[in-house]
Formats: sequence, structure tokens, C-alpha cells
Amino acid sequence: MLIASVVALGTSFILSAETLQLARHPEAQLGCDVNAVISCTTVAQSWQAEIVKFGGLSYPNAFFGIAAESVFITIAVIGLARVRVPRWFATCTWLGGLAALAYSYWLSTQSLFVIHALCPWCLTLMFSTTIQFMALSHATVAVQELPHSKVTDSVPAGLNKYYRLNFDLMIDVLWIVAIVTLIFVTEGAALFAA
Repeated sequence: MLIASVVALGTSFILSAETLQLARHPEAQLGCDVNAVISCTTVAQSWQAEIVKFGGLSYPNAFFGIAAESVFITIAVIGLARVRVPRWFATCTWLGGLAALAYSYWLSTQSLFVIHALCPWCLTLMFSTTIQFMALSHATVAVQELPHSKVTDSVPAGLNKYYRLNFDLMIDVLWIVAIVTLIFVTEGAALFAA
């Protein structure tokens, strides 16, 4: 989780810098523009790049990524220190990870199916968020012992076995392969066009 969160934080900083570059020079092309499909500029200029609006201002998604990933890095360090946190905190952390994953997937589906352009940095964020959520889910069950059954005073047997025998790792690999396959099936040869 720590490695994925650090990668996501670094990527959020890069995306924030590119957002500022586009704000200063709207006609500029970003360095990660490879072709019509792999184009950070196309994605960054879509309305989906700034969906939070408040007080007449819009805020780039990357800025929220900096804040969120800083929190996830802190939580990962707490986990590495083997600090057992209260159940409410572990539950809120998992729900926060789920919200980050859902938001990341919504943005990725917008890129694939609505904008028809892919930003390599955004894809890096999506994969990092996926791995972060996988690690967080594993730790929530295996370390924090959630969800906790009051009847047996432990994690439900089936869920415990799923994580104890590392079945989750096999599913995680299939999950990543499915995402990569979806990207290639959706965009295909256009990914490699000049």
C-alpha cells in the first residue's frame, strides 16, 4: 500500500504541474501527448478533469489526489508500524479507499468511453489506486480483523480463509489483467499509432 500510495502521490504532483502549465498556456501540448489516443492534453481539457466546483472556482482532480494520497501514505506507515487502530478508523479507511477506487474508475471509464483519450499519468493513478485498495482490503481483514462477527468473535470463516490462503492475490492478478485487457480491447491498435 505504501509503494502504491507514494507512486500515486508523485503522479498527482506531476498532473498538478501539468494542469498549471495548461492554465498558463492553454494552447500548449503536454509532454505525454503521444498520439490522438494517448493524450494528456485532451483528458486535461475535458470537463471531467475538474468536477469539483465551489464558489465560482473549479478544482483540478490532481489537487485532491495530493491530499488523499498523503493521507493513505500516513495510514500505510501506521500499518507498517503494526499499530492496531480502532475498528471505526479501519472501517473509515477502507471506505475511503473504496471511494478513491470508485472515483478513479469513474474517471478511467470517462477517458475510455466518453473522451476516447488516455492519459498515461491518469492510468498510473488508476493502477496505483487499484493496488492500494487491494493491499488495504487485505490488511483490513488479515490485520484489523474486519468485518468482525460478534457471534464467533472473529472474521467470518470463509473470508478469513480467502485471505489466509492468499486467494485474494490470485483474484488481484486477474483483476489487473482484466483492466489491461479492457484498455487494449477498447483502444486497440490506436494506442500504438503515430
